[in-house]
Amino acid sequence: MDRTLVLEYTRVTEAAAISASAQIGRGDGMSADAAAVKAMRAAFERVPARGTIVIGEGERDEAPMLFIGEKVGPSDPKLLEVDIAVDPLEGTNLCANGLPGALAVLAVAHKGHLLNAPDTYMAKIACGPEGRGKISLDKSPRDNLWALAAAKGLRPDELTVVVLDRPRHATLIQELRAAGARILLVTDGDVAPVVATCIPKSGIDMVYGIGGAPEGVLGAAAVHCMGGEFQGKLQFRNDDERARAIAMGMKDPDQVLNVHDLVRGDVLFVATGVTSGPLLKGVRRIGNRLHLQSLALRSTTGTIRWVNTDVDAHRYIHEYEHA
Repeated sequence: MDRTLVLEYTRVTEAAAISASAQIGRGDGMSADAAAVKAMRAAFERVPARGTIVIGEGERDEAPMLFIGEKVGPSDPKLLEVDIAVDPLEGTNLCANGLPGALAVLAVAHKGHLLNAPDTYMAKIACGPEGRGKISLDKSPRDNLWALAAAKGLRPDELTVVVLDRPRHATLIQELRAAGARILLVTDGDVAPVVATCIPKSGIDMVYGIGGAPEGVLGAAAVHCMGGEFQGKLQFRNDDERARAIAMGMKDPDQVLNVHDLVRGDVLFVATGVTSGPLLKGVRRIGNRLHLQSLALRSTTGTIRWVNTDVDAHRYIHEYEHA
């Protein structure tokens, strides 16, 4: 993919972040999500590529979500065809309640190079490059923690593991703490912590537990770009989800998926902060200017770009809200 697409897709997540930011702290997650979706859809039309949503916010006909199978971007047959994973507002509740860590995020790859799966749950484990080949969903929490500690030259009690604060993780948390880990519980949004495992000095060593499958693919895309480790296994809620996974082309829906089962080839990953968190600063309005921070990754070159953007608020509203 042309490297200029990195900036083009950064504008897409910026548009979603700006629109969602108008709903920060208003307690209405649905409105915040709808605003991000609307802005992202409009911004895709300005990107010179024909996209298909393969990982989205819902199945077909679940408007206003960007649904699996939806076509985005210009219809020009001369343009590159790409598959896209999106979460227009990762951490909807974080945005609605004014809490840290909400993002607008997407990943892009050549057609057929992103996992095509139903919107279900996924068991996940992720860490930075030091843990490649050392951690696995087939191992116990203790063995994973100790293996990563050895790979990083640290004691197990020096590692911090992010786990979603859910009742289903009670046993996992107990086992990790018994093995020595420091647990950082997060209420929502596990894409940012997965990305953070690959960023030195982030303070996050590993992400563990069950979360959304769309967020799993997005996290795997970032890890792929930065050389980290990620494994996932789909956790179906019913037989219908399993059947849809098979219909979408999964030969073994119960297999443990490695990074290259989820994403492969030339991949772009972009995230823009909505509310400030440990990974990115959120949208800030100072006078009539909007200040944004984005992270843009490209797997082919291993490039990590921190993009700081300053836009005129009134011009943005005119350009995107009334497009």
